Amino acid sequence: MPKANIETYNDGGEWKSRREGSTRAFATGGTKAEQQAQGRAAAKRDGVEHVIKNLDGRIGQKNSYGNDDSPPRG
Repeated sequence: MPKANIETYNDGGEWKSRREGSTRAFATGGTKAEQQAQGRAAAKRDGVEHVIKNLDGRIGQKNSYGNDDSPPRG
C-alpha cells in the first residue's frame, strides 16, 4: 500500500502538516516556513510528495521526494 502524501496547510490561522486523508495534523504551529520544513522532512523520510497550500487553500507548490510518476523530460 502506497504511503500518503504530506500536506502543509493553514487552518483557522494556524499552519499545520498532515498526511493526506488524515483528519489530524502531525505538526502544528509556527510560521508557514517552519511547517514547510516539518512537512518536507516527513515527505523525504517517507519518499512521497509534499503539497504546500496557500492561505486560501489552493495548492501553491508541490515537491516530489519519491518515485515521480511524470519526471521531467530532456
